[in-house]
Amino acid sequence: MSYTPTSDRYQTMQYRRCGRSGLKLPAISLGLWHNFGHVDVLENCRQILRLAFDRGITHFDLANNYGPPPGSAEENFGRILQKDFAGYRDELIISTKAGYYMWEGPYGEWGSKKYLVSSLDQSLKRMNLAYVDIFYHHRPDPETPLEETMTALDLIVRQGKALYLGLSNYQPEEAAKAIRILQQLGTPCLIHQPKYSMFERWVEGGLLDLLEKSGVGCIPFSPLAQGLLTNKYLTGIPADSRAAKPHGFLQENQVSEDKLMKVGKLNELALERGQTLAQMALAWLLKDPRITSVLIGASKPEQLADSLQCLNNTRFSPEELTRIEGILH
Repeated sequence: MSYTPTSDRYQTMQYRRCGRSGLKLPAISLGLWHNFGHVDVLENCRQILRLAFDRGITHFDLANNYGPPPGSAEENFGRILQKDFAGYRDELIISTKAGYYMWEGPYGEWGSKKYLVSSLDQSLKRMNLAYVDIFYHHRPDPETPLEETMTALDLIVRQGKALYLGLSNYQPEEAAKAIRILQQLGTPCLIHQPKYSMFERWVEGGLLDLLEKSGVGCIPFSPLAQGLLTNKYLTGIPADSRAAKPHGFLQENQVSEDKLMKVGKLNELALERGQTLAQMALAWLLKDPRITSVLIGASKPEQLADSLQCLNNTRFSPEELTRIEGILH
């Protein structure tokens, strides 16, 4: 059945300017890290993407290695794009990344010019795109000169394969150097994508201030701490959760008694605010004007619809903020 997006899709979403740029991003963006690989049901992926666009989400975030298997999220996204969104490419912001292991041999990961250019070429082929809107270096490379990595990103924009550049997982000192080099090259850094949530707050130790001063946007990933900041863990570790999987990104030992106690107290406050814990955790990030957008994942359309309700209340009273700090410390 052919897809026609809803006509009021831009009325319900908030859009925020990305640093000092001409680009605005939706307050909530959709990440395809999990749930969009060949191991997943394609029709479910399609329904999530359709709902996202119907609700004003214009930004879809990928990386070369998303799946599983690696590359399959881009392939599936490319298929759905062609079938459902072919006439809407100019309304979409599509991002991808390179930095983590993708193929065998010395050129299949990290930050060399060889790897970054090759990886983006592969990504464009998988998604059947002429360009991406944002291309990120996914993690700093301790062995490649930063100048080489940044020159490669600059080259990619000059080649027309990406419109904007981003960094991910860079600490404040590394980010400051990279931002400076890109400014000197004449292709400024648009955005930084760090891990940030109520439980992971390292970005508050200088990165957010740096980004604000440099005119760079910020888009946190893992805002729900791999599901810890949802109602999933209120009564312990459910059998079907990420923490129960032996090789998942959330290990059982990360779900400590102390964490679960904090989750319970945060949940009480969320209920008082008329929100779910997940909605409050997303709203807590969005209360900061330095946050351009928050990157969420979804395994089914209902989950996405639930998360989007965080936009109904992103204000916190001083008392609520004090209470949250008391719980988290």
